[in-house]
Amino acid sequence: MKLNMEVKASLKYLRISPRKVRLVTGLIKGLSVKNAEAQLANFSKKSSLPVLKLLKSAVANAENNFQLDKNNLYIKIARVDEGPALKRWRARARGSAFTIKKRTSHIFIILDEIKKKQKAQIQSEKIEKKNKIIKTEDSKQKVEKKELKSSKTKMSHFKKTELENTKKAPSGVALKKKVFRRKTI
Repeated sequence: MKLNMEVKASLKYLRISPRKVRLVTGLIKGLSVKNAEAQLANFSKKSSLPVLKLLKSAVANAENNFQLDKNNLYIKIARVDEGPALKRWRARARGSAFTIKKRTSHIFIILDEIKKKQKAQIQSEKIEKKNKIIKTEDSKQKVEKKELKSSKTKMSHFKKTELENTKKAPSGVALKKKVFRRKTI
């Protein structure tokens, strides 16, 4: 019986800000390798290419070192840490200097094997969630339609003036009629 094999790969000192790289890695967390590669290949961010290269490296590690199947892998963890910042400066007003931090990133990807039971369970959970969402939306729509029908039938025989008169004012305040007042010149 095989244990779950975690395959690790890392990329250090990437000259892109960690904040920008996290946008890309957040997109691929939890996806299968095949889907993640498709996402990264079509994503227009600059950091998607180094992350794609790192993902391919992790897959190669899994295939060569652990004899795992590429189609049976998913991204368990995709973490981006801050590396050292290169400090530069720029001249500013009255002879002062303004520091510029050129940030670097360390990226870590951990792949794990998908179990067959997990696959079936994940797919069934997704189907159940979709069915629940559809059922709740249908029931909400039915309730809204009933409320609209009942409000239309109840209010249709009232006139506007009767509806205005039924408004309750706060205690101690009398309702005033709105009067048009022309501004004087």
